[in-house]
Amino acid sequence: MLRADISAIRRLADQRGLPLCDAVLRALRESALAGEPAPTLLAVCPNSEAVVKAAVLASREAEAPLCFAATLNQIDGDGGYTGWTQPQFVALVRECVEELGYTGPVVVGLDHGGPWLKDLQTREQWPLERAMQGVKDSLVACLEAGYDLLHVDPTVDRTLPPDQPLPVDRVVERTLELVGHAEVHRRRGNLPPVSYEVGTEEVHGGLADLTVFERFLSGLRSGLAARGFSDTWPCFVVGKVGTDLHTTLFDPEVARDLVVTAASYGTVIKGHYTDYVTNPEDYPRTGMGGANVGPEFTESEYGALEQLARREDALVEEQQIARPSGLLPALREAVIASARWQKWLQPDERGVSFERLASERQGWLICTGCRYIWAVPGVVSARRRLYTNLAAAGEPNEDFVLRAIADRITHYYRAFGTAGTLERIRSALAA
Repeated sequence: MLRADISAIRRLADQRGLPLCDAVLRALRESALAGEPAPTLLAVCPNSEAVVKAAVLASREAEAPLCFAATLNQIDGDGGYTGWTQPQFVALVRECVEELGYTGPVVVGLDHGGPWLKDLQTREQWPLERAMQGVKDSLVACLEAGYDLLHVDPTVDRTLPPDQPLPVDRVVERTLELVGHAEVHRRRGNLPPVSYEVGTEEVHGGLADLTVFERFLSGLRSGLAARGFSDTWPCFVVGKVGTDLHTTLFDPEVARDLVVTAASYGTVIKGHYTDYVTNPEDYPRTGMGGANVGPEFTESEYGALEQLARREDALVEEQQIARPSGLLPALREAVIASARWQKWLQPDERGVSFERLASERQGWLICTGCRYIWAVPGVVSARRRLYTNLAAAGEPNEDFVLRAIADRITHYYRAFGTAGTLERIRSALAA
């Protein structure tokens, strides 16, 4: 089994018999400076190879622990929209770590492992049993590939009306079924221990209410004990803390209540939809254990490429480039052809063709939709041509894109307090 890194911190976690993510979280809390809150662990969604490289680069420069949260839409046995299977993704991360000289820990995690959370299952209307088996197969693939963290999230049920949440007891039951399947496979195969994340920020599973949230944790604890998995307890519980796809304000008051409840069960809260959050410094102040950021980094990537493409246009006009890359038209065509932009339409936009949408909406859909098409051959070819053209003209190229993404990742490392913590983590685990 290939691991994403062979850092001293991973070796210390192994010596203690701890999953890497649990070890990092524990060390961050034990090593918190006097009067300072424990840092919040950032999880980067690996939308593209550029994001993966930039994350490793930013982690090396900031001396921060690196965590990836990969959905099954992105990475799975069918290649996802990145083109990577789980083993291929871990191998890519390891390659980037070695190439860029990052010596810290890399937590490779699964994000939203649950039925119908892979778009293919929803589009093809898989029945429950098939959808659950699909998730089980993916969990096994993650374990075999060397993942460190599994987010088990069976809070969506496509057999129910859209407005009807899945009863919390059913959420507990399906969570136990998936965790149990993963743990039985892991233990039979003598695979390394892994960390678990449970719950969702969405209201599908009814976990937005604090009372139901506590019922979920209580039921999960007793259910794990009854199945002989008392030593398998999630290090993260996902909480609804004010942010979602269309809002960017983190709610410290709501978060504190969730943090206190989670702490009484020996776990920490993780926030999703943290992209562009306006008050990231409040995450560690309120005791948040982790936060996911994804689409923002794709938009940073797109923005940097757009700037390079505009520079290429200017060079074409100056006749310094004879064969332009055509990257921006290629991106637009690929996003439209993917049809994935339809996933993000507002109710009043349903049934409207892409060309009839407002130009501002078209721009947003192309920008955010690029995460799905970076691996399309025509886009890859155009991007390669763009870099070649600019390099030949002595202009910034790939490094410019990586820097744009890395700077946004570094922004969160600083706000979350994880910058400069590698030595503290190592010392805490070695003590």
